[in-house]
Amino acid sequence: MKKGTLINADISYAIAKMGHNDMLTICDSGLPIPRGVQRIDVAIKKGVPTFIETLETIVEELRIEEIIIAREIREISPHMFQEILKIIESVEAAENIKVRITEVDHEEFKSMTKESSCIVRTGEYTPYANIILKSGVVF
Repeated sequence: MKKGTLINADISYAIAKMGHNDMLTICDSGLPIPRGVQRIDVAIKKGVPTFIETLETIVEELRIEEIIIAREIREISPHMFQEILKIIESVEAAENIKVRITEVDHEEFKSMTKESSCIVRTGEYTPYANIILKSGVVF
């Protein structure tokens, strides 16, 4: 049995296959998932698992160098935006790296998800609780 925080086999495998600059998206329950992109649906019911729990777990396993979010999150879901920033700050401190934060409009964000290696769908119901994680390198 795998020892570690991330025990979802599909997510673990998707991360293992990622190279530098590959993208993984974590989304709320409502984000449209483009055809042709692997969907890893972990949603069980409203709020389970949360977007934040999923993000915290994935960033423990994936080295990130950039995040991409919809700029609408600042105004529509400011509490979620602040939670994302806290997680990124803790990643930066723990790994002694700087993570670039890129904000785009929601329509552009949805278009960018077509380039993701996979999209992890959560049970989150908070508007704009979506993020693209761009893979970094571990050396």
